[in-house]
Amino acid sequence: MNGEPGWLAELRRRAALPPLVPREPLRFGPAEVGSIEPAIGARMAADGVPLRHERGAWQVSSRDDEALAELAAWLREQGLASRWRDELLPVIDAEGKLHGAIERAAMRPLGLITQAVHLVGRHPDGRFWVQQRAHDKATDPGLWDTLVGGLMAAGETVQLTLERETWEEAGLRLAELDALQPLGHLQIRRPVAEGYMVERATLFQAVLPRRLTPENRDGEVAGFACIDAATLEADLAAGRYTLEAALIHAHAMAMDAVR
Repeated sequence: MNGEPGWLAELRRRAALPPLVPREPLRFGPAEVGSIEPAIGARMAADGVPLRHERGAWQVSSRDDEALAELAAWLREQGLASRWRDELLPVIDAEGKLHGAIERAAMRPLGLITQAVHLVGRHPDGRFWVQQRAHDKATDPGLWDTLVGGLMAAGETVQLTLERETWEEAGLRLAELDALQPLGHLQIRRPVAEGYMVERATLFQAVLPRRLTPENRDGEVAGFACIDAATLEADLAAGRYTLEAALIHAHAMAMDAVR
């Protein structure tokens, strides 16, 4: 984008990177839902996991959640899954159609699409409420983030995820907030340590009344801060925020500029 600072252009570049290792499509029934490294797919098939190679893609042999659970269990046994959470996430295709559910730890190794929600928190005077991620988080420990951000669990809607995450991460109820509004969407495609990240985020913004202060409930937040736009922009440029949060906050500030 013309005229934008170099740090923001670099963030946009990092948010749209191909895999480091070539991957082939992963199909569940007739739908393409993710991707997998061919060598890992071959190992899974050789070990009896319900997966077969078919016309340049990897096909899950049975169209049910038990087959997906077998894929996840194998990844865990081989040390290829991320931190196991006993948490099911929806398996969707590129059009957003639901096809099943699988353990969260298998999402990145299988290149499955995750759906996230983020809430940009504002003070009535225009400052930004932000959170620092806990130092024991599996991803981006200690970096700064939006006030609220999390993944949609199986069986949830965007609204339910936003309500749950707002309470768990910030101890706030949506009904207590002012000027709640959609802020658009963000898509991230990039390599990560455990595989390939494909994430679609739905963004919101709200104002915290002066009487409210965020308070973490789930142990995944180290602390909160309320900062002005100049401080936020300097911190974004210095790399103190997660990639997703940096792009979301940059988007929010750009929206402020055109209002």
